[in-house]
Amino acid sequence: MSETTTPTSNAPAAAPTRRTYTPPWRKSRAAKLLASRDAITIYALVAFLIYAAASIPRFASPVTTGFLLLDVIPVLLIAMPMTLIIITGEIDLSVASIAGLTSATMGVLWAGGMNIWLVLAVSLLVGAVCGMFNGFLIAVLGLPSLAVTIGTLALFRGLALVTIGDNAVANFPKPLTAFFTSKLGATGIPTVMIGVIVVIIFFGVLLHFTPFGRGLFGMGYSKEAAAFVGIKVARSKFWLYVASGAVSALAGIFWTLRYTSARSDNASGLELAVIAAVLLGGVSIFGGKGSIPGVLAGVLLIGSLNYALRLGRVSDVVLITVTGLLLILSVVAPSIGSAIRGWRHNRRVRRNAEL
Repeated sequence: MSETTTPTSNAPAAAPTRRTYTPPWRKSRAAKLLASRDAITIYALVAFLIYAAASIPRFASPVTTGFLLLDVIPVLLIAMPMTLIIITGEIDLSVASIAGLTSATMGVLWAGGMNIWLVLAVSLLVGAVCGMFNGFLIAVLGLPSLAVTIGTLALFRGLALVTIGDNAVANFPKPLTAFFTSKLGATGIPTVMIGVIVVIIFFGVLLHFTPFGRGLFGMGYSKEAAAFVGIKVARSKFWLYVASGAVSALAGIFWTLRYTSARSDNASGLELAVIAAVLLGGVSIFGGKGSIPGVLAGVLLIGSLNYALRLGRVSDVVLITVTGLLLILSVVAPSIGSAIRGWRHNRRVRRNAEL
């Protein structure tokens, strides 16, 4: 009987398979935009407007639209250059004081008999000069913007008090003051919103569609790297502060003619609302991130919330508290979100490495 042997295979045993780490799914550009902080602010604005229109009497009316927009115009104007400044990693806390100094200048010049159009031109120039002063100290001398603008906040408000004292000038030309409170037909939309929209479009195009605007984002990430690739960091910052001063003067002119009163304390505390709206609109306090549409939504959200509370006869102290809470939320929420995303990413990497 023959003995049979079972053939053995000389092929090496298959090595155990090891799963490699797969990077997280990359979202499309549209998906990223729909999930961005800017978009979240817009969703919140739409949701609040729907809620307010359905539950608050008289909120959904042309009269409310008119007064709401008149209230947010100064914040909306100043928020435009402020967005660009914060994107570069800087800040301007003197904007409300510049508006107050502009108002005081208007009152003194008009009371002195100067032509109203020349008064407006000189007042606008005063704002631009204040911005130049800030820009010189920050961009040319290299001083920190926080310290400089805290100082000029007090300086410009003090100059306003020296200029007009405790007096108030209220006899501005009635056709001009009537224009600043007039509406476009029965819509309730203020006529001056046309000019405000022009300002918004200008800064939107400047930030999102020009090499200058792209350079501002680069400055926010790293000023040294931006300078290395040829961006004129100091010159860009200087002109941003000039623009901030000029637009703050526009806000001061609007404030004076809307309320028909030039006072040294006009626009006091406005810088808090502006910064809160800008940060709520998705601009990073550390620089490098932000957009004009997001800021526009942030301004309208804070303005709508404040106006709804006023309709409910809530005191101004509560309004200031709400604005402060929104400011804190705008700063803290992104940091918490970043920490959570980092923790989830690290956990995913460790889990894939163990497989």
